[in-house]
Amino acid sequence: MADSNGLRVAVAAQHAAEFIGMPEAAHILAHCTVYLATAPKSNRTTVAIGKAMDDVKNGRTLPVPKHLRDGHYKGAKQFGHGEGYKYSHDYEGGYVPQSYLPEGEGRIYYMPSDNGMEARVRERLEYWRKQFEESKKG
Repeated sequence: MADSNGLRVAVAAQHAAEFIGMPEAAHILAHCTVYLATAPKSNRTTVAIGKAMDDVKNGRTLPVPKHLRDGHYKGAKQFGHGEGYKYSHDYEGGYVPQSYLPEGEGRIYYMPSDNGMEARVRERLEYWRKQFEESKKG
């Protein structure tokens, strides 16, 4: 996440090396190696996935809130499924403050670092969390 272009560079290098072949592919692989070696680093997604998997493994799962449950099948309405769901693409910036976890559950797995592009992700998440908290006040 600190430099998500790294994945694009790695995949492009793999495709180019496969297409061009050796010995010229050595230059492509060297280019990729230097790019990845010097790119900003973060293991925050790895840590987040580990925490989430640990929760699942240990039975610390949560029910899906009713407004996020599928409301398109016959009988869904009687269970309240889909009621009150807000489609984020209908809102400015593609974000709408709504809960994606049961009330009172504020689990946060992914905590972005200040490295590279991840700092922008952190700022965006902080902005959305602030909007969410303000929406709960009234």
